[in-house]
Amino acid sequence: MMVVNCNNVVKPKAIGNCEVVSSYIYLGSLVPDSGGSVDEIKRRIAITRSAMEKLSEIWRDRNITKATKTRLVRSLVFPVLLYGAETWTVRESERKRIDDLEMWCWRRMLRISWTQRRTNISILQEFKVTQRLSAIVHSRILRYFGHITRKEDDAMERLVVQGRVDGTRPRLRPSMRWTDQVKALTGSPLNLCGRNAVNREAWRETAKNAVQRPQ
Repeated sequence: MMVVNCNNVVKPKAIGNCEVVSSYIYLGSLVPDSGGSVDEIKRRIAITRSAMEKLSEIWRDRNITKATKTRLVRSLVFPVLLYGAETWTVRESERKRIDDLEMWCWRRMLRISWTQRRTNISILQEFKVTQRLSAIVHSRILRYFGHITRKEDDAMERLVVQGRVDGTRPRLRPSMRWTDQVKALTGSPLNLCGRNAVNREAWRETAKNAVQRPQ
């Protein structure tokens, strides 16, 4: 049993053999009682690093071309991070962690030591990277928003995302909500995003332009 409780006000009590937990794994993703994505993103980054290190023999093999190694990183390593990314709430600090992980993977693949003083820009240019890993995460979030918006009006996912909750948000700086990043990326209010997302092709173009915008 777990209570999603951002302010840690409600203290649940165990009933019988029911254990009270602060987090659990559901469908491969970590669900914490804070309701945020910070712990899950950190966990995914750690798993991705482990997956990269398990392929060290491939990165050391000089008989495997750089092009093949690049495809392996994009098909075997990056998907480990991107699992469930559609549901994340990505703040600026998490975006930076994701981009740092991307650069760590490229440097690990090229076996670049810190003494070589290679800049991130030179490495990205070498791999002809046009979309950063964090931008891929944002693109998935926007596509998922469009998928939810095009569901029936009484669909549970749509009610959760676009429905209103009674009451007021606490004082001080409010936590970022999942829909807040949709508004921030597109530069439009949520109701306008919902109308635009009905048109699949138009929303796909909107999502493409949004992730190309400097963050």
